[in-house]
Amino acid sequence: MTSVLGRLAGVIAMTALGVALAANASAGVLAAQGEGASAPLVCQPSWPRWDAFKRRFVSQDGRVIDVGSADERTVSEGQSYALFFALVANDRASFDTILHWTEDKLAAGDLTARLPAWLWGRDASGALRVLDTNAASDADLWIAYALLEAGRAWGERSYTARGAALARRVLDEESAMVPGLGLTLLPGPTGFHPSADVWRVNPSYAPLQVIRGIGARLADDARWPRLAASSARMLIDSAPRGFSPDWALYRANHGFEPDGDTQSESAYNAIRVYLWAGMLASSDDARPGLLQRFAPFAAYIGEHGAPPERVDTRTGRAGPNDGNAGFSAAAVPFLTALGETRLADAQAARAQAETAPGYYTSVLTLFGLGWREGRYRFAADGALQTAASQCGGIR
Repeated sequence: MTSVLGRLAGVIAMTALGVALAANASAGVLAAQGEGASAPLVCQPSWPRWDAFKRRFVSQDGRVIDVGSADERTVSEGQSYALFFALVANDRASFDTILHWTEDKLAAGDLTARLPAWLWGRDASGALRVLDTNAASDADLWIAYALLEAGRAWGERSYTARGAALARRVLDEESAMVPGLGLTLLPGPTGFHPSADVWRVNPSYAPLQVIRGIGARLADDARWPRLAASSARMLIDSAPRGFSPDWALYRANHGFEPDGDTQSESAYNAIRVYLWAGMLASSDDARPGLLQRFAPFAAYIGEHGAPPERVDTRTGRAGPNDGNAGFSAAAVPFLTALGETRLADAQAARAQAETAPGYYTSVLTLFGLGWREGRYRFAADGALQTAASQCGGIR
């Protein structure tokens, strides 16, 4: 852990330099900014992993299917990630197909009128339909972000309008004014306020670059910077031992508490917290504090050769099993941000060795290794920068 913490001090010192470097770019190539930016943002003719993901998990009509699940389920999260990956790949045809299915099936044909249902699949009678009408705020944020960024990238105002309307619904229906914390992102519209002074939160639902990016596009709504501030606090304060929980409770004017329903476990939700933190722009104000808070996660990888599958966040003790290849891919940006190049290379190799990844492992791999390959970056204001957009043309 000493090596990781030592490198962390250097990363914090580099933050000011990252601000000065952030605007440097040249035709077709955007240089990696500051420590932890990995490969340059460079034109690449194709994205084989995205093409493989579409072949394996995306139906011809745009539904992302969790292949192998008993109910052949689709979750709004999967639709949101697929929209993002299509945008990164400059794959407008796939973007439109995925968007149409999402809006038609999960939002009853209108993303401006309602939040999308989080779960679609086969019911007991064998019919495919919405199985749970509640929404998931992480998916809603990513869909809104993808729409707003697609509107900017492709000059399509209908994307922008739908993204703005959905983003406003996130604030209106999936956030709450929490005493002592402020405007706070809830995981969905219903079910996350179990008692008068307690709220249930999911730290992985709050990628700061996405919240900042939406706020930059909708600058007339002052709620977005407030949501980013409370989210940054949630990420740090809910992880006292350096491992993010999947779920946490917040008690008004008291603070974060362990979530008894999940035994304060860090597992398949929380792995995304490290992924999002690692991909923050080097000049993001929250980045140094997040890298410092989650340094024990990197230290564990250094000592054991892989991320833990599960951790008791109350004690910091890991379970007996390693996380899968997707966990390793998700760790790559975070390790790179810490300057732990050797560890990042080893985790990337472990991820690449997986020959038949499932849906979620594939998603984490697209995010982590796509970032490592320089296919996309997030600017300090959350704006998406993609290598594919440098190449010109729309697939």
